[in-house]
Amino acid sequence: MSVNAELRTLEIDIPAQPEALVKLSLLLAEEEVNLTAAASLIEADMALAAAVLKAVNSSLYGLRGRVQSVQQAITYLGMREIAAITFEIGLRAAFPPAAELDPLWARAASRGLVMGRIAHKLSLDAWAAHSAGLFEECGKAVLFRHAPDHYRAMLRAARSDTELLTLEHAGFGVSHDALGAALCESWGLGQAAVACVRHHVLLQFGLEFPPQMPPNRRAIGAVSVIAHALINEPETVDEVTATIAPLAELDVTLALRSVRQVQEQLADALSHGR
Repeated sequence: MSVNAELRTLEIDIPAQPEALVKLSLLLAEEEVNLTAAASLIEADMALAAAVLKAVNSSLYGLRGRVQSVQQAITYLGMREIAAITFEIGLRAAFPPAAELDPLWARAASRGLVMGRIAHKLSLDAWAAHSAGLFEECGKAVLFRHAPDHYRAMLRAARSDTELLTLEHAGFGVSHDALGAALCESWGLGQAAVACVRHHVLLQFGLEFPPQMPPNRRAIGAVSVIAHALINEPETVDEVTATIAPLAELDVTLALRSVRQVQEQLADALSHGR
């Protein structure tokens, strides 16, 4: 799926992937990831390494001891979660600081973590799921950077992301889901993550897959829907999971079990992070 055609005539810049993330992507693409090389790559950028360690030591991960190095962080959390934290920091750094975007980045961190862990328990591509969670709302940052005053008003006016899509199309001729998918593609993320970001609003609010989303890319989209319910309306997560899982050919019982396990992990992390 390519989203570039509809963006070709627009004067909206998609930020380039930082060089450190390009190199990290190449390492992650290898069959056996060289963990020492990955840690060294992150630690070579002092600001990036400090930001990674700050994130790892936050209450979101609930580690019982303080992590002192990127290599130690990889040992505790695994390469996928450290790579995802690094991508989150790199993504955030690609845009000018803005108070309006701070909640977006906070949601991205928690959503990526939840999606990655649910996908892992379902034996899906956990890196694709984690990446999709991180990038889900990044199109909003693209539009904010493009027209901060105009887009700030849109963010205030929209009561939901479905309303926001309508305002974006009227104001810019494109919506944040398409821009987010374009950014995913330009940063080299897999097509399952791209498709999830492109259709996440329809999936989360409509609980159905669009015809143009191939069956082999629907599992990550289903994880997005389940994570959205778990984070925003946990009382509905069982019902949502039972609805969306079969549409992506996921086992409902396993999906429900995975959600409960991730809930317990997060609750445990928060209790130890206090």
